Amino acid sequence: MENQILDVLHLQKSALLRLSTSSASDRISKLRKIESYLMQHKEELCDALYADFKKPASEVVIAEMLGVKREINHTIKHLKSWMKPQSVSTPLMLLGTKGLVQYEAKGLCLIISPWNYPFNLSICPLVHAIAAGNAVILKPSELSPATAAFIQKMISSLFDKSEVAVFEGDASVSTFLLEQKFDHIFFTGSPAIGKVVMAAAAKHLTSVTLELGGKSPAIVGPEVNVEEAAAKIAWGKFLNNGQTCIAPDYLYLHEKNYFSFLKALEATVENFYGKNVAKSKDYARIVNRRHFDRIVSLVEDAKEKGAKVLFGGNTDADDCFIEPTVLINCTPDMRIMQEEIFGPILPVMSYQDEFEVTANIRQGDKPLALYVFSTSTEFNHYILDHTSSGTSVVNDCLIQFGHNELPFGGVNHSGIGKSGGHYGFVEFSNQKSVVIQRTNLLKNFYPPYGVKVRWMIDFVLKWL
Repeated sequence: MENQILDVLHLQKSALLRLSTSSASDRISKLRKIESYLMQHKEELCDALYADFKKPASEVVIAEMLGVKREINHTIKHLKSWMKPQSVSTPLMLLGTKGLVQYEAKGLCLIISPWNYPFNLSICPLVHAIAAGNAVILKPSELSPATAAFIQKMISSLFDKSEVAVFEGDASVSTFLLEQKFDHIFFTGSPAIGKVVMAAAAKHLTSVTLELGGKSPAIVGPEVNVEEAAAKIAWGKFLNNGQTCIAPDYLYLHEKNYFSFLKALEATVENFYGKNVAKSKDYARIVNRRHFDRIVSLVEDAKEKGAKVLFGGNTDADDCFIEPTVLINCTPDMRIMQEEIFGPILPVMSYQDEFEVTANIRQGDKPLALYVFSTSTEFNHYILDHTSSGTSVVNDCLIQFGHNELPFGGVNHSGIGKSGGHYGFVEFSNQKSVVIQRTNLLKNFYPPYGVKVRWMIDFVLKWL
């Protein structure tokens, strides 16, 4: 495997100039091939994701295929304009020159993708990298092997290895890849592994995009449509069995609607998945036994420290099944309030005023997402103005990931860099400054620095 990787790296380095100088139409053609393959192999992809963790076909279309197709079409529509050098205004000191920002490919790129949305979070960064004119090595997660095999088959049938190559395997493959010198690394995963990636990149001064996670809060205000908010939070939390980096991780409920909201939430879960969730065809599973045991241990720790299961709580280790579960009486000392859950468990806390909520959120690491539900514009603005997060949504969940005109990414602990639409193209590009000199006015400032030159320097210093 190591020799194969080194051979591909050699091929890709040899192809960098050709790729970086390729036209918009060439790059668009490559993106269309991905889209065409995806549409022709829809059922195969659905089967792969069901094999990995019983992801319902509808969720595959919504959360895997639709996102990739949307990103491809948006990029195709705008790529020619993105690739054009962008003119900037000229400062008075440089009168007579012309300034441009030229977008050039970073070069050799490594994408390490996660298991929770293994197709979407592999191919969307790849779309951006191809659009920017890069060569790419893609390492999909070994925890979703069927999808990784699908990606390998797709890429090998569409691209020469000098342009895009996929390497499957365990963490040792990622470790070896990270030892190599890349021009950019795009990693999606946990903050803990993000630190490992960043440390490896630092050895080569390689730029990184880190799409991480963290504990993303949802705050329900005193003035709110309870049933609507409950449905949106239930969808955002339990989609993909809670294995979503921007899922609401824990919930603050105003004491005014605490009981009415929880009642509506329980009714919504039953409406989504029926009385026996284990038999629902619309509910995914935890990816493997290790993650199942980790989530169960979080619940047990919380219960030992005073939390109560309001509803849900049923599990089946053999099926990696965890029922949608709501915990009440949660406190900060519980592990479930300290670690990212990444599963269908929703801890709930009540509050009296927004000052208390924002102060508590600011004490923790900055989250990838923050959700606020209220019909009060004043309340919403207060929450947004007194917290920091990578993304935020008012009166819904998850939809920020689908907005092509907004940057997606975290802040500090929850991520570095942005992706999505033009921001993804820029992330895989070097924004090269170009100044074109069309006069020689600066000769008036050349030495020797006589009286006339000093007068001009003083004049510029005074009036610029």
